[in-house]
This record gives sequence, C-alpha cells and structure tokens, in this order.
Amino acid sequence: METIFSCTGLCKNYGKFQALNDLNMTIEKGSIYGFVGKNGAGKTTLIRMICGLQRPTSGSFELMGRKNDDAEISRSRRRLGAVVESPAFYKDLSARDNLIQQYLMLGLPDTKGIDELLELVGLADTGKKKARSFSLGMKQRLGIAIALCGNPDFIILDEPTNGLDPQGIIDIRELILRLSSEKGITFLISSHILDELSRIATHYGFIDKGHIVREMSAEELRAECRKSVRMKVDDINALSSIMEEKGFDYKIIDDDTADVYSDITFSEMAKAFEEKGATIITMEEHDESLEAFYLALLGGEENA
Repeated sequence: METIFSCTGLCKNYGKFQALNDLNMTIEKGSIYGFVGKNGAGKTTLIRMICGLQRPTSGSFELMGRKNDDAEISRSRRRLGAVVESPAFYKDLSARDNLIQQYLMLGLPDTKGIDELLELVGLADTGKKKARSFSLGMKQRLGIAIALCGNPDFIILDEPTNGLDPQGIIDIRELILRLSSEKGITFLISSHILDELSRIATHYGFIDKGHIVREMSAEELRAECRKSVRMKVDDINALSSIMEEKGFDYKIIDDDTADVYSDITFSEMAKAFEEKGATIITMEEHDESLEAFYLALLGGEENA
C-alpha cells in the first residue's frame, strides 16, 4: 500500500514544553484518517508541520515520497490542500471569485474547473452573494473548495464539522465520502465529534501528550467496540475453560472480568459455571462506542 504521509520519532519542543514526543504514524493512500486526541495533545502542531508552518525539533517525516528536509518538499505540498482551524477566504468576494483568487495564487492558468468545484461542494447557486453572509456550513464547504484547487491528492481538515447544524454535518460528511470514493483523495481529519468521525474514517490515530498511543483500522476499532456480554466471575480460569470448550469468542479484561462476543444466555452460562464449581457475579450487555473506547484508551473527559 502506497503511503501518503509517515513520520518517525517526530519531536517538537517549545522551550521546555514538548508538543510532539517521539511520534510515529502512517497514513495510507486513499484512506480517511481520523486523528483523535484531547486539546493540547499535539494534533494542530503536527498538522502545521505537515503544511510547512512548523519545523520538527528532531525526527523526520515523509510527505508523498519526499523527506521533510528534501529541497523539493514544496513539490509535495503543492499536492496538499488544508483547512486548518477556520476556513481562510475573502469575506467580501463571492464563492466563485474566491476560487478565482486561489487559482491565481497557485498559478493555475485555466479556471474552467471552478464551475465543477462549486457544483461539487454545493455552492453553484450562490451567485454574487458575498462569503461573509454565508452560513457556517457554507463557509466550511467554501474552505474545502479552496483546498481542492489544484486537484490535491491529500487534504487535511481540522474540525470540519465544528459548530455546524445537523444538516451541515451531513453535507460535509457526504462531501468527504464523495471526494474519497470518486477522486481517490486521502484525508487527515482532526475532529472532536467522535460519533461523526466513526461514520467516515477508515483508519484512526489516537494521540496523547504528543505521542501516538495507538493506530488502527476502522475494522479493528469495530471489533474493539462491538456488542458483547461483560461477565464478572469468581474464577477467570473457569471462564476461559468454558469459552474454549464451547468455541466462544471472548477477551479477558482483568482478573475477574471478560467480554464474550458470542450469543450466550444467563441460564446456559450459570449451568456451565456450576459444573466447574464457579460462580457468575454479574453479567450484562456491553456496547462500547467510539467515545467510550477513546476514554478507556486515553482517560479523562471526552475532549478530542
């Protein structure tokens, strides 16, 4: 699988504060990478570094085949589009005129693609309406349209649905999925709306204190978050023995607790445990959400 971005041992210090700490991550071509972490965890620092707005203190990264210290790294960044923090545009210009300005800034001679871009992001009917009067969702879509100028292979979105109403969130979600499937664009999305992120991401990176705690695919996350029956017992070895004998899928959580992913009933388990001379203390359905997984992995309040 081709890699769009990867980094090894990446560190960024601001005086004594370490924003990135031995960070390692990989973003594969064509993926939608959900970047999850608390405020101050290092997400924005890494994004700014990818965009060329910060330099690493140590370590290295590779962007679309070029190392960060490569004299030609700017060529890779020309294939990168980003909406960091809030969309940047000319408030007194229309959507079309904003895209024309972006084309001129990028040195793109042919502006024929602007109509297609406006149609793609749902702003084709805005006419001469100034961007300052756009809704928050429209402004976000204009930011994405600007990021799309020049046909980038990689787009970075920082909190793309922050503050949007339900319809605005749906619009952004569908746009990202469409760009991914139709144009093969790779996305790095930093978002604190974890439930929404789980609807589009193909891969995840969980960051805490400037360090990637875990990277995983959406399939791996679904396996971790799937429905189960959480059992607390007085003999974990008896539980393991019963699960193995019955061919059940299970996972030991600690010395007296396990999650069972197969269909089981209390009466069935009670009989099996009685035969082993063991006892079930509690048994309850357990369905872990992305938020719950995040809290268990990183701890603290939900604040990605």
